[in-house]
Amino acid sequence: MCKVLQISRSTYYYEAKGRVQADEESLKKDILRIFKANRRNYGTRKIKKKLEKEDKVISRRRIGRIMNELGLVSSYTVAQFKVHKTPVNNDKIDNEVNREFSNRDQLDVVVSDLTYVRVDGKWNYVCILLDLFNREIIGYSAGAKKDAKLVYKAFTTVKYKLDDINIFHTDRGNEFKNNIIDGLIDTFNIKRSLSKKGCPYDNAVAEATFKVFKTEFVYPNIFESLDQLNLELFDYVNWYNNLRIHSSLSYLTPIEYKEKFLSEIV
Repeated sequence: MCKVLQISRSTYYYEAKGRVQADEESLKKDILRIFKANRRNYGTRKIKKKLEKEDKVISRRRIGRIMNELGLVSSYTVAQFKVHKTPVNNDKIDNEVNREFSNRDQLDVVVSDLTYVRVDGKWNYVCILLDLFNREIIGYSAGAKKDAKLVYKAFTTVKYKLDDINIFHTDRGNEFKNNIIDGLIDTFNIKRSLSKKGCPYDNAVAEATFKVFKTEFVYPNIFESLDQLNLELFDYVNWYNNLRIHSSLSYLTPIEYKEKFLSEIV
């Protein structure tokens, strides 16, 4: 009969499987259950597969809409920073610090770097100036652009005399090489020091500080505006300098270490 009707035998033997269409509320409960049971790692694709095993055929678009309504975000869909290539500072300037980060006098060496922070769905940036003497954050700034103005703004927050800074050390980022920064360096007679190209170890203290900064400040918080970031950054820096103990400072705060050092000199 299949030959006469010109249909395949598989069509004759095919049995349609019934599909269960779940209502909205029960589907929300199912998606939430699967999401939590799998350590918040599953996205729409895997949740769809798990539902299919329960004879519930739901589109990924619908699953995604429900996940958005419930505020469910997979660990694998967290926004990642995309590195933008920028020109490198190729000036023939030596590494004056030479990875000698310890036993430095106050303001003998100030190191700096920038990092990114998510603000209202967009990338913003934070610049920090760190004194190697006591690991104190002596200057900081936040803004929407990774440029020289952000670095200059960080210098304007320094409460110490800028001409007391002996060496300013950074990597070869282009934001540290421009007329604004060069003018500031020349005005206050600060010696310049640069890491080797592509060598993060030459600026290891700044790199380590930003690792702590991201873990303690960036990752746990959600910033809805630049004003909020600036306010909370001010609070964090105050805590970091005055209350946070540092193992590298014999478990003293940067300010305690400085006060102890100065009292011993007297």
